[in-house]
Amino acid sequence: MLMFLLTASTGLLNAYAQTPTQRVKGRVLDAESGQPVVGAYVVISSVSPVIGSAADANGYFSMANVPVGRHSIRCSGVGYEDAILQEIAVGAGKEVELLLKLTEALHTLDEVVIKAQKENGEALNDMVSVSARSFSVDQAKRYAAAVNDPARMALSFAGVSTNDDGNNQIIIRGNSPKGLLWRMEGVEIPNPNHFAVEGSGGGAISALSVNVLGNSDFLTGAFPAEYGNATSGVFDLKLRKGNSEKREYAFQAGVLGLDFAAEGPIQRAKGSSYLVNYRYSTLSILRTAGLRIAGDAATNFQDGAFKIFLPQKKQAVLSIWGMGGLSSQKVVESTFTENYKSDRAVAGVNYLRNLSSRSFIETIVSYSATRQTDDFQNSETLTRNEENFTNQAIRLTVNYQHKLNARHTIRTGLIASQLYFNLQDKEEEKDSSRILINQRGNTQLMQGFAQWKYRVTPTLTLNTGLHALGLLLNNQASIEPRIGMRWALAPKHTLSLGAGLHSRTEAISTYLALVNTSTGDYAPVNKDLRLSRSKHLVAGYEFRPAASWRLQTEAYLQKHDRVPIGPPTTLRPDLLAGSLLNEMGGYSTDSLASEGTGKSQGVELTVEKFLTNGFYLLSTTSLFESTYTARDGVERNTRFNAKYVQNILAGKEWNVGRTKTNVFACNIKGVWAGGNRVVPIDIAQSKVAGKAVYDWNRSFEEQLPDYFRTDVRVSFTKNGAHTTSTLSLDLQNVTNRLNAFSQYYNPTTAEVQIITQTGLIPVLNYRLEF
Repeated sequence: MLMFLLTASTGLLNAYAQTPTQRVKGRVLDAESGQPVVGAYVVISSVSPVIGSAADANGYFSMANVPVGRHSIRCSGVGYEDAILQEIAVGAGKEVELLLKLTEALHTLDEVVIKAQKENGEALNDMVSVSARSFSVDQAKRYAAAVNDPARMALSFAGVSTNDDGNNQIIIRGNSPKGLLWRMEGVEIPNPNHFAVEGSGGGAISALSVNVLGNSDFLTGAFPAEYGNATSGVFDLKLRKGNSEKREYAFQAGVLGLDFAAEGPIQRAKGSSYLVNYRYSTLSILRTAGLRIAGDAATNFQDGAFKIFLPQKKQAVLSIWGMGGLSSQKVVESTFTENYKSDRAVAGVNYLRNLSSRSFIETIVSYSATRQTDDFQNSETLTRNEENFTNQAIRLTVNYQHKLNARHTIRTGLIASQLYFNLQDKEEEKDSSRILINQRGNTQLMQGFAQWKYRVTPTLTLNTGLHALGLLLNNQASIEPRIGMRWALAPKHTLSLGAGLHSRTEAISTYLALVNTSTGDYAPVNKDLRLSRSKHLVAGYEFRPAASWRLQTEAYLQKHDRVPIGPPTTLRPDLLAGSLLNEMGGYSTDSLASEGTGKSQGVELTVEKFLTNGFYLLSTTSLFESTYTARDGVERNTRFNAKYVQNILAGKEWNVGRTKTNVFACNIKGVWAGGNRVVPIDIAQSKVAGKAVYDWNRSFEEQLPDYFRTDVRVSFTKNGAHTTSTLSLDLQNVTNRLNAFSQYYNPTTAEVQIITQTGLIPVLNYRLEF
């Protein structure tokens, strides 16, 4: 018996000492035609001996027994440029599935002139030339201050900032966050954030789950022709497909919520799969238990997402996907109550079919809806405000791509959107009431585009195209030319250039708001506003001294026109100096005219070391000037003209444990930025009036003190035989610096006082994959 116990114990110790492994699999496709690259070789060079696999007749590859840890992957194919992936995290709990796209190499006199390759961090969209980068889900999990939120992760990129700790709205190059386009699986989606207000581009908490997201693109200017209805940037999100061979699960518990994900095969023989995720607010659970972290406010949210992947016959794929979120907050104080709700949902069906060995067509039908309600009552002033905004959209998107040869690829598309709206906003005072908006109906938004990728030489690529946008609500349209260039003038050195015209619509509520006219009637006088327009010009230079290092600088100029501003006849100083370039969200209830202008210009520098040998570094420096001109003809700073933003991120991972397969990691982020701009308060006039009186002639002339913040994240990841568990602690604003957010006039003290942003916030999280 003793001998048996000794033998069993020895076996258990040996099993424990064995290095956990995992399978890495995926598919290799031609970047332009979408066809499988048969025989492409995928190799993991960061292990010894080297592990590799060749793609089969359908482009699939599989590598078993890959040791857990960080790995670099190289993919090569005969007649194709290499592709390199770094920072690939392999854990024991979940298989790693990759989609690799190779670009066909150009030949001259039967010889390859230059052996090029797809570098780490480059945009996934092969028709993007400038101001773009891809990001991984792993980065959203790892970056300090990101807290699994892609929007907050993007705040570390060059040209990006925010002016509110409590909101993840994205300010790009000094532009309003309303100019950002959110896309998912190739279609426009509503702002995917909890507690989002009408017309805004962000919210307090992301409704996106990293459990379902795949690698995606983030663009900050001069984007190609397929992107429309945006003037500042594009978040182009992709959903990954579930594991088609093995069932896998993930559970996560933290301050923000309880999260559960499941994926697996539907029919293994056909390669079909499902992926589903659900999250419920921890704040609700804690409040039920008597712990009120959010104070007296009853704050609740939940969200979910899914993707069903169904391969079809004749090289076709059907995907069914969706996401949604519910959020609410109820506040009860001695003098007022507020009941706020913000819900959103989107679902789509994508059908992609290869028409030949060089072309494919994708048809997408999607539905989206948002609803925001807010009931605010003040018993002291006897006022009440009731809002109810419902927006729905049914979209049909058809994309066609044809690879003429290794040099020429064309991509065209049509986007038809049927928009429905039910918009109500009412204000009540003691003896009067006003209806700000009461409109219900539908309209259409039509878009079309054509792009041409021309590889002039192996080192020079041109991307040109046209985008057309038309809003049938007021018969406003725009034709927008785009052009981009990338030139690898020498090994490790690349020049880029991009230019284009971009336009966008306003929120439907802005067009239909009821405005007090000169006759005393209320009418939707803003219905005929033109499309806001922005001209982009970007020049960039990139130097890659090594595979893991990237230095990039870009200079840009953006000129805005047709911006809604106050009308010629107004006597109100706030409208004389007002412009929608300064709006964060919401909708305007004032009379407007499309006669404003603006300008944004700046230079950015990115120094980045991708995660290799356990260390990464990202430093982004942004220097910019953002101005606008309103009705009075005076050029002023925009609300978002912080002038400078400096981000520094760094992280280190240490392999620990007997087999060195567990990971202890520390990540830190520091931000230094110009303070928020505010409209000055005239103290002398405020004392007389007993309330704040703003000096609108000096709008946004004053700037609050500089913004400093440091975030730290520490985590420990343990890889078992078939599980991966991670315990992490994010210390948001670890120094507890109370940065200035805005200012207000205190009539009691007759002084201007500062409203500060959030202090230290610890976020504890546990994640288990199995």
